[in-house]
Amino acid sequence: MKVLAIDTSNHPMSVALVEDDQLLATTTLNMVRNHSIYLMPTIDRLCQLVKWSPTDLDRVVVAQGPGSYTGIRIAATTAKVLADTLNIDLVGVSSLEVVARNVLPMTTAIIVPFFDTRRGNVFAGAYQWQDGQLTSQIADQHLAMSDLLTQLAKIDQQVIMVGHVTKKLADQFEKLPQNVSLAPRAYGIPSTYQLALVGVDQPAVKEIDPFVPHYLRITEAEANWQKLHPGVTMKNYVREV
Repeated sequence: MKVLAIDTSNHPMSVALVEDDQLLATTTLNMVRNHSIYLMPTIDRLCQLVKWSPTDLDRVVVAQGPGSYTGIRIAATTAKVLADTLNIDLVGVSSLEVVARNVLPMTTAIIVPFFDTRRGNVFAGAYQWQDGQLTSQIADQHLAMSDLLTQLAKIDQQVIMVGHVTKKLADQFEKLPQNVSLAPRAYGIPSTYQLALVGVDQPAVKEIDPFVPHYLRITEAEANWQKLHPGVTMKNYVREV
């Protein structure tokens, strides 16, 4: 199976081409935010390097969020268009799970990937390797980092946090609970090779059009609208992918 994997959830942009579980080519950019400019040229360049045409692809796997609103919309939209026009499989995988997979399956610790969402908040989930399979222990969520650390302190197991500690979060990592440790920063860079591998084993979506990113929170504009219109229920403030 020939697989294209895409992740533009956050600051890093990563693309990989994988065939039958073997990595053929990959590119990760961690110095730009305008993924819309670089994504398609990167896909095209990698396909040329391995001598694939778009019609050779069997499946596109995308990091579905949570993450940057713009970032996950770029990846999801690109994946949907490719899947629809090429008539190939589309699979979405949690962006947090992709990062959690950087931690080797030999560990029995709880793995907690996190993304900074500003104002002291994060996207985070909890995963654990069990019999060679990465299983979700706590669903991906949006919460204050202080609340997350309080929750983790109550777990009667070792916990490994994986992610980029920004300047605004740094003070909260000065004194972690005794059962919690922080993985080196390199572990927080998403691997689209890992994304492709997990995407091969997951069922493809039945319908492409309803596929949307996992935002896990409303936008600031939506929050401000709700403040100005208390008690008013309104759906689809922002048009989804």
